[in-house]
Amino acid sequence: MLKRTSTRRAALRTLAGASAGALAAPHIAGAQAAGTTWKIQTSHSGGIGLQTFKDWCDTIQEKTGGELAFQSFGANDVVGDFQLYDAVKNGVLDAVNPFTIYAQGIIPAATFLTSYPLGLRQPGEWDVFFYALGGLDIARELYAKQGMVFVGPVHHGPNIIHSKVPIRSLDDFAGLKMRMPGGMVAEVFSELGAETTVLPGSEIFPALEKGTIDAADFVGPAVNYALGFSQVTDYISMGPPGFMSLYQPVDLMDITVGQASWDALSPEMKQFVEMETHVYSDLHHAAIQKADQEAWGKFEADGTEITRLTQDDVELMTEVAVPIWFAYANRDPDAARVFKIQLDYMMSGSLGYVTPEQIEGLTLDGVD
Repeated sequence: MLKRTSTRRAALRTLAGASAGALAAPHIAGAQAAGTTWKIQTSHSGGIGLQTFKDWCDTIQEKTGGELAFQSFGANDVVGDFQLYDAVKNGVLDAVNPFTIYAQGIIPAATFLTSYPLGLRQPGEWDVFFYALGGLDIARELYAKQGMVFVGPVHHGPNIIHSKVPIRSLDDFAGLKMRMPGGMVAEVFSELGAETTVLPGSEIFPALEKGTIDAADFVGPAVNYALGFSQVTDYISMGPPGFMSLYQPVDLMDITVGQASWDALSPEMKQFVEMETHVYSDLHHAAIQKADQEAWGKFEADGTEITRLTQDDVELMTEVAVPIWFAYANRDPDAARVFKIQLDYMMSGSLGYVTPEQIEGLTLDGVD
């Protein structure tokens, strides 16, 4: 067992503090290397997302003086995207960096731990939910029941829709064969008349190429360009200016760790991993946004046309989405508990996204 001293504990606390400010942490002088290596897989299959993930993982060993290292894997390198949680619970992987929406299959309340149609719309609003309004505590409580530890959210960016045909209003979704991540997002588009199917990110390009689907939601322009979407689609659909995505305005990822791997860490190292999750979230979000700016020009050069929905479409989709919010919240007591926090926030003077008139006649079961 690694012998720890008060000096070492103080060094790790200092290191964690530096990480919280997204500063580069120095090598811990004199640290003894226990040689613990975590296998950690992301949902990113390429582009700036995968590169940022791998670059961050490569910093961990030096920052901890060898006490902890991350061996990084891209999407499908060890298991498929939809097998990530089984892998981390069974110890095949120590940790994962998935799109949080994938957890809704085992944790119904996870529908509200990530972006959903016309919900919280900015990364900072999600930080308020997780770190100030109790969201992180509830997420950890729910994941603990599954033998996992939800370390923290990782910001990405808005999702966009790539299509073979132009989408200029909500009416154009009728009859469209679309890839969606499932759950509430898919249900909203089904209500609009789309024929939705669930596919992991790695299967979107071949489905578009073969014509199995007409359109696909996935992450942002940089990652999607790297995945070749401009080769198999001609259009990108977004919301009005300043509102890129109505249905997933802040696509969230996270860092989730298997309970046994987490329990094997010292208290100081747990704090370090928590602070490094903040660092990764900041670096990841900024890198994605920077790359997105460069990607727009590439799409334009390839002949991709950008189409935008209107404010009228926002209001119409809101009418569709709000009852679906309540329906999903009422499927599970924990989902209702999480959603109530967000609903109060969205109805507050701080945001004002939802009015009393919009929720008239809708109730949350078992929530005061």
